[in-house]
Amino acid sequence: MLRLTDLKLPLDHPEPALAEAILARLGIGADELTGYTVAKRSYDARRRGGIVLIYSVDVETPREAEILQRLPPASANAGPPKVAPTPDTSYRFVARAPARLPLRPVVVGFGPCGLFAGLVLAQMGFRPIILERGKAVRERTRDTWGLWRNKILNPESNVQFGEGGAGTFSDGKLYSQIRDPHHHGRKVLTEFVKAGAPEEIAYVSKPHIGTFRLVSMVEQMRATIESLGGQVRFSQRVDDVVVETHSAGNRQVRGVVLADGSELRADHVVMALGHSARDSFAMLHARGVFVEAKPFSIGFRIEHPQSLIDNARFGPQAGHPLLGAADYKLVHHCRNGRSVYSFCMCPGGTVVAAASEPGRVVTNGMSQYSRNERNANAAIVCAITPEDYAAYGDGPLAGIALQRHWEARAFELGGGEYEAPAQLVGDFLRDAPSTGFGTVLPSYTPGVRLGDLGRSLPDYAIAAIREALPAFDKQLRGFGMDDAVLTGVETRTSSPVRITRGVDGHSLNTRGLFPAGEGAGYAGGILSAGVDGIKAAEAVALSMIAV
Repeated sequence: MLRLTDLKLPLDHPEPALAEAILARLGIGADELTGYTVAKRSYDARRRGGIVLIYSVDVETPREAEILQRLPPASANAGPPKVAPTPDTSYRFVARAPARLPLRPVVVGFGPCGLFAGLVLAQMGFRPIILERGKAVRERTRDTWGLWRNKILNPESNVQFGEGGAGTFSDGKLYSQIRDPHHHGRKVLTEFVKAGAPEEIAYVSKPHIGTFRLVSMVEQMRATIESLGGQVRFSQRVDDVVVETHSAGNRQVRGVVLADGSELRADHVVMALGHSARDSFAMLHARGVFVEAKPFSIGFRIEHPQSLIDNARFGPQAGHPLLGAADYKLVHHCRNGRSVYSFCMCPGGTVVAAASEPGRVVTNGMSQYSRNERNANAAIVCAITPEDYAAYGDGPLAGIALQRHWEARAFELGGGEYEAPAQLVGDFLRDAPSTGFGTVLPSYTPGVRLGDLGRSLPDYAIAAIREALPAFDKQLRGFGMDDAVLTGVETRTSSPVRITRGVDGHSLNTRGLFPAGEGAGYAGGILSAGVDGIKAAEAVALSMIAV
C-alpha cells in the first residue's frame, strides 16, 4: 500500500472529493484505485478562508510499484515525502515466556502504565501478578463521588488511586508528543479499540474517550489479562520492597511486602506508580533506590464558556460536527524568567476534586466523550524546578513537601471541607478579592469559596500567571474575560520525582526493579503512560528469558 499525506480539502467537502484528491495526487484513473482507508484526519483552523481538513490515507492500487519508481529521490531539505510506502505499524512481541517460570513478574499499580505492562506481559505468556492499592473501577467510582458529593475522602480509593489510575477521571485524551519509533502508541490505540473505544481514535488527530467509556474499557482489558493467566489483586498496597545486597554492592529485588505484612516473592517488579504515590516514593528512597527531584508545574484551573473558545478558534464554523468542542494550547515566557502554559485542556468538561490525602485540596479537569458541558477548563500553570523546592525541604522528595504545603493552604482558603478557593480572572488581575460570580459558574464539586487566590501559591507563580493571562487574551480573544473563573490549586501536573532507570529498563542501582510511567517520571498522560508500560513489559520479558 501507499501512504499519501497532506491531502487538503474544505471542511464541508463532498464524500467523493477525497477519492478525487487521491487520483489527482497519484495520476491514476478511478478504475486503478482498488481502495483506501483514512490513516489520520486533522484540521487547520488558522486559514482566513476557512477551516481545512488534512488527511493521510493508505491507498491500494495495482500501479504501486510504478508510482514508487517514478517518485523523485528523497531530499534532506524537502521534508517527509507526500507519497511513500505505508509504514508497518504492527506490534511484534519481543519474547515469549518459557514453559516454566520460576517466579512470576509483579506489576505494582494498575493505571494506564500498569495496565499495558500487565497486558503485554500476559500476551507474551508471563502471567503477571498486578497489585493495585485502590479498588476495582466501579467501586472506586463510588468512592470518588463520595468526595465530590459528600466531602468524604477515601485516601486509598479516589481520583488518584484505583483501577485505571488518574486517567480514568480525565478527558481520556489519547495523544502525546513523545517520540515513538516503534509505534507502541498504535498498539495502545488498537487495544483500546478492541476493548470498546470508538474506532475513530485510530485516525483522528486528537483522539479522546471520556470517563464513562474508560470505565468499561478498563474492565474489559482486565478480563483479557486474567483470561491469559494474569492476576489483578485490588486493595493490595505495597509498603516495602525486599532488596538483596551482594558483597560487591550490587542490589537485586527479591519481592514486595504488602500492607498486611505478607511478602510476595519476585525477581522482576514493575513500579508503575502514579504521580501521587507519595508514600511509595518515600519508601523506595528509604530503601536506597535511586530517586531524584524533577521539575513540574503548579497553578490553577481556569473556566470559560465553551462557546467563547469555539468562536475564538473556529469563527463562523464553530459547532461543526467534525470539529466538536474546540481546545487550545497557550504558552507565555514571563519577565521573571518563568514560563506559564495551558495544560490538560478539557473542552466541554468540569473541574474535579483530585485530592488523595486528608486536609488538602487539589484540582484536575475531566470531560465525557460528548464534551457537551457548558464550560471549557484547563490548567494554567507555572513551571518550577528543584531549585524552588529548597524552602520546603532537602533531598529528592522536597517537591512533595512543596505540593503538600500549597494543597493544605488551598484546603484552608476553601473553608476546610474540601471546597476549593476561587477568584474571577478580573479580580485576580486587579489583586482584589472576589465576592460574586458573573456569567461563568464554576463546575468544581464539592463547591468553591470565592476570595483571594494571591495567597494560594508562591509569589513568583502568582506574578507569572498575572502576566500570562493578558498575553493569552491576545492569543485567544476573550481568554482574559473578567468573569472567567480561576479555581485552585493544580499541583499534580506531573511527578515531582524521577525514579531513574538505565537503557535496559532496570533502576539505576537496583536490578529487577523497573520504574515506569508517570510516577517514575517517564510519562505524562494516558497514551505516553501506556507506551511506557509496554516498554517496561518488554524490558522485563528480555530480562527473564536471559536468566
